[in-house]
Amino acid sequence: MSTEMNTVFEHPLMRAEALALDGVADRLSLRDYEVAVEVGAFQLERDVLQRLRFNVAVEIKSPGEAAGDDVDAILSYDKITEAIDYELAAERLNLLETLAERIAARILLEPQAKRVFLRIEKPDRGPFVLGLEIVREVGLVEVEAATGPVPQIILVPAGQSVDVLPEGPVVLVPEAAPQTGGDAVTDARITLLEAEKNAWRIAAGHDQMDVIATRTELDWALKNGRIPVWAPSRMLFDTPDAPISGSAQQQAQWLAEELGASDVRSV
Repeated sequence: MSTEMNTVFEHPLMRAEALALDGVADRLSLRDYEVAVEVGAFQLERDVLQRLRFNVAVEIKSPGEAAGDDVDAILSYDKITEAIDYELAAERLNLLETLAERIAARILLEPQAKRVFLRIEKPDRGPFVLGLEIVREVGLVEVEAATGPVPQIILVPAGQSVDVLPEGPVVLVPEAAPQTGGDAVTDARITLLEAEKNAWRIAAGHDQMDVIATRTELDWALKNGRIPVWAPSRMLFDTPDAPISGSAQQQAQWLAEELGASDVRSV
């Protein structure tokens, strides 16, 4: 009985270990993530910010060696905090039960996630800590996918800088003069390297810009109000049927389609 009680009141990671899911060896955990929000069903909880503390363990499908140290192949820690922040921002809720269900469901939208152990605590309601813990498994919950910012894709001609920062969510795509003289793949790689050199030149002039090479970096930059400047090689070569040998316009259009953007314009 003592062991069971210890498991219940330890971090959800302990419960995940005690109730191991067959075929899942990896777990991602978040400890003591605190956010001040307005939440609660009682009148005394209205118009008052109180802390919520989140502890999460996510059982994930291991990518093994296939991950290859690639951030886009794993479940990012940011996805857990983003799920929490998204649901907290969606609307004011009365019940921790509702909030927990929505957060767990959103985490389980991630293809690597198989099961979520989630604890939410209210440390400010008295001389004690109130809390709720749930366990949810993929396939047993449903939720609509979160819609992130859809950026404009802006093509920056070769040799041109960006003097005025564009408004709204945008992704800058640096152009490079096509390189020739070798086989198609070699020419494409050299051209993309030139584009990436241009990306670093463009970003060097503005503190608000980040050179990004992966989809994870790109999503993070957009969600945090940064201006990503695309270094295209990695995403293009990692994606089947991407226009590796295409023009910068074609590559920018491909990126636009990947992000759900409508069109491409020049700076």
